[in-house]
Amino acid sequence: MRVRWKIAIAIVLAALPISAGAAEPKVAIFDFELVDTGLEGATNGPRPDQQQRLVCAGNQLRDRLTKSGRVEVVDVAAVAAQAHSVDLRTCDGCDAKLACGIGVDYSIVDWVQKVSNLILNMNVAVREAKSGRIVAVRSVDMRGNTNDTWSRAVDWPVRYQLLARQGIFQ
Repeated sequence: MRVRWKIAIAIVLAALPISAGAAEPKVAIFDFELVDTGLEGATNGPRPDQQQRLVCAGNQLRDRLTKSGRVEVVDVAAVAAQAHSVDLRTCDGCDAKLACGIGVDYSIVDWVQKVSNLILNMNVAVREAKSGRIVAVRSVDMRGNTNDTWSRAVDWPVRYQLLARQGIFQ
């Protein structure tokens, strides 16, 4: 009889939800920025197709991390105007302060550096919101300025670095 009770209790305990302390970390993913150091950008200004790629890359990053189930991606709309008023790459952790203001654990700042239509580099920096400490910086070289190359570039740090077995969001 005691064995049956022990088994019944074990089954009930196993069915209980995991404690709230094990909730996935909350992440603020800010919009991608373009750093165009090429002659074309200096001469002609922003290209509409590249601006669209920035939006798509941000959406893809948010989507991939959300679908992983390992983080909760929080909407940054409440601080978007402040985020757009500064260069998040170079503001010495202001992204962490903005992220803290919306109650998240991590902030992600991302940018693409364009040297030419052939040579581009995508970067992702992850910070702890409370401390402002950088916990990861990932970089991916791209060859070609197409929708496909940008999409593959977003996928690489997510798949092989941020969500990898020993990644940030393990």
